[in-house]
Amino acid sequence: MAYFLGIDTGGTFTDAVLLDERRQVVASAKRLTTRLDLSVGIGQSLAALPQQLLAEVAMVSLSSTLTTNSAVEGKGSPVCVLLIGYDAQQLKASGLPELLGPEGIVMLAGGHDAGGRELAALDEGAARQAILAYRERVSAFAISASFSVRNPCHELRVQELVNSLAGKPVSCGHELASSLGAPRRALTAALNARMIAQVSQLIDSVQGLLARLDIQAPLMIVKGDGSLVNAGSAMLRPISTVLSGPAASVNGACALSGYRDLIVADMGGTTTDIAVVRNGRPELSFDGARVGDWRPMVEAIRLYSIGLGGDSEVSFDNGLGIVIGPRRVVPLSLLASQYPAVLAALERQLQSRPCSSHNRFALRLQHDEVLLRHLSADQQAAWERLQAGPVDIEQAAMDERWLARALAHLERKGLVIYSGFTPTDAAHVLGLSRHWNTQAASLAARIWARRMRRQYGFGSWPEGDAEAPARDVLQRVIRVICAKLVEAGLHDAGQDGDVGRLARLLSELIMTPQGGRDARSVFSMHFADDLPVVAVGGPASSFYPMAAEALGVRLCLPPHGEVANAVGTLFGEVVQRVHITVLQPMFGVFRVFTRHGPVDHASLEAALALARALAAEEAEQMARQAGADSPRIEYQLEENRVRNDIDGEIFFEARVTALASGMPALRLAEFA
Repeated sequence: MAYFLGIDTGGTFTDAVLLDERRQVVASAKRLTTRLDLSVGIGQSLAALPQQLLAEVAMVSLSSTLTTNSAVEGKGSPVCVLLIGYDAQQLKASGLPELLGPEGIVMLAGGHDAGGRELAALDEGAARQAILAYRERVSAFAISASFSVRNPCHELRVQELVNSLAGKPVSCGHELASSLGAPRRALTAALNARMIAQVSQLIDSVQGLLARLDIQAPLMIVKGDGSLVNAGSAMLRPISTVLSGPAASVNGACALSGYRDLIVADMGGTTTDIAVVRNGRPELSFDGARVGDWRPMVEAIRLYSIGLGGDSEVSFDNGLGIVIGPRRVVPLSLLASQYPAVLAALERQLQSRPCSSHNRFALRLQHDEVLLRHLSADQQAAWERLQAGPVDIEQAAMDERWLARALAHLERKGLVIYSGFTPTDAAHVLGLSRHWNTQAASLAARIWARRMRRQYGFGSWPEGDAEAPARDVLQRVIRVICAKLVEAGLHDAGQDGDVGRLARLLSELIMTPQGGRDARSVFSMHFADDLPVVAVGGPASSFYPMAAEALGVRLCLPPHGEVANAVGTLFGEVVQRVHITVLQPMFGVFRVFTRHGPVDHASLEAALALARALAAEEAEQMARQAGADSPRIEYQLEENRVRNDIDGEIFFEARVTALASGMPALRLAEFA
């Protein structure tokens, strides 16, 4: 019998499952993710599975929320973005200054117009100078040129320069997105470049473990649209794995629940991801999925990803009161279970005057060679100090202020993570979770409550009480969950734009108890009468029963739902799409925008035939390179025509899409 191994690496946990040929769960394991060395956590998960069955694995499939989390948190490896033919307004619209800061963005002369004609010559001298200046300071380069989807020659030339002068990974905008919209294409290329190091580290870790376990099956990676690609393709375009974990969880929730029409809610340590599924298929977003504050041009499952998870920091905002997320921190209950000495520090903080550094410890998060090479002497000393374990920020601020400043810098760089009071801690205080140290959770809740009362004048909880503030945090989490479920419903109903305020209002009306208002209220509101909410992920069982009760919806917590992401990695096929645009720039000229530049034809039929042939050839090649066995080709045609009384029907533009899909090639020969 052949078996199938699914792995999901999240911000907090790494899950592994074994499925049999009927795609039924045979064994599963959940272990902490070890960001400093991913292979440790993955190895511990694999070690908890039946070892005698691993030798019979025919395929390994992997998903991860690491790229999603880095986008939500605005962190990633340092990159240099080379923008060709962009102006200041396009730069501002791209969001790159907010994503990267002023450093790492270089503007170059060049670019093309909408017809693919060169507007200005490429400034190769400036490109060379920038590449040489940044090659030792960044992990990758991103290149985006004006109208590169109509003529990519400037991007391709700068890509050659990066390869020859720096030898670093490089992301080109025209390879990642086919739509117009230079600012968003630049953002997509930059995010892709920032993720290359993370995805490469993850894949290298898994491949090393598979080699040591003598598992010779192909390794597939889940993309954001739920389809699969092999490891090589994923490392070239890691941006496609944004929302990989959420997409896998949607696949897993459908498979484990048996429902074909449902609302999937996946709650992890860092994010909550919600998707509406009908007839067994989630809707795809071809205009780019929203991830935190960013909207890259990525074809992905249409879902709503927010910075709310079990490890989200509970903080205070003068206008909003209790705020949860989007920053991820280490729960004090988890920290104390790993480092028991933290308990004494928490006891000491509880007896001292409240301050912002209480509940705050720093520890190493990840190892990034490029960032570490450019640390100052103080920052390097702080990094070395963390080798011995977490550092108490309050103590550092009092005794070694340089250390506190250096740790703050390392945290902003993403090398260090802080601890804090979280929904996971609140769940431990209330007995909803017992995974880690309940004493530390109680101390953290009391410390946090004292700070809220004495620093901000917020809260009227009894002195020394941990349960009352924990209940308030829990209720806040429930309200946010309910509002986001309603917001997903509004988007599913076609309401675009910022509907967050409306969703909050509607969810409060739906959640209002019948006896809490005048019986003659004109409102009688219901949510998702015909769709169950299938909640998966580690924290789901702690929070979703109350959220479902508040909204009055059916709730399903499926068996093995805590490892739904890992299960979902094994339900998908390889899918590659190639889009080619055909335009009529002037009467009687039909221009096909190929990967090597525009090609003109005298007839529409000839132009469409060329577009179909080129798209099919490229899609099939990409599908085979991505690991598909005997891909099949389908075509889609979208046309823009206008009819008037004088000229009749006039063709303006068409988009030809070739879709190549097929099941992954498996290691099945010896199991036949």
